[in-house]
Amino acid sequence: MTALNDQTQNNQANTQDDKTIVREYFNATGFDRWRRIYGDGEVNKVQLDIRVGHQQTVDTVLAWLQADGNVAELTVCDAGCGVGSLSIPLAAQGATVFASDISEKMVGEAKERAEIELGQSENPSFAVQDLETLSGNYHTVICLDVMIHYPQDKAMEMIAHLSSLADSRLIISFAPKTLAYSLLKKIGDFFPGPSKATRAYLHREANIVKALEANGWQVQRNAMTKTRFYFSRLLEATRSAS
Repeated sequence: MTALNDQTQNNQANTQDDKTIVREYFNATGFDRWRRIYGDGEVNKVQLDIRVGHQQTVDTVLAWLQADGNVAELTVCDAGCGVGSLSIPLAAQGATVFASDISEKMVGEAKERAEIELGQSENPSFAVQDLETLSGNYHTVICLDVMIHYPQDKAMEMIAHLSSLADSRLIISFAPKTLAYSLLKKIGDFFPGPSKATRAYLHREANIVKALEANGWQVQRNAMTKTRFYFSRLLEATRSAS
């Protein structure tokens, strides 16, 4: 029992460390790096590859929403919005968007981009907030490229929490845990650079699907974005028929 309690305390400490590390990273060196990646300026080949991959994920989500009808009728929570890569085009199409990110600098950049691209600052509505403290109810909740910062147990908790906010649809992406990607991650860990300052967690798709189903969801669509340095599994889930 003592060993189990020690492990539980270690997990809690690690989770807190993860959140602190992520917040500090994206408010410092990580902010400059990812602002360039998510922008349109010059970047190196690796950053360009990641930019292309992330944009493919965003474009897939936009295509799914557009295929289902009038985007302007949607209320959307963009959990972990970064610099607004998804929130801004959704607002441009008329959706009512609440967007949040743990990084104050990311949110500030997102606001500036929204004002430039949309000519107003009311929609999306941006907030500096972590996933655990999000509240409200939305037609659709979207969480892209955030689960990589959560270990398995906390990722399952986040799926449950995000589920409580979504009335009709939940869309999430995660880095899938496969033999090939696990090996790639191990290789990358041997070459830590100054901009690689956060832990990265891979998740088995079966576990993510199981968590969704446990919270009343049924997967309707899935997609895989894969470039040389970016890989992300995207799932769209809707409420199961009771």
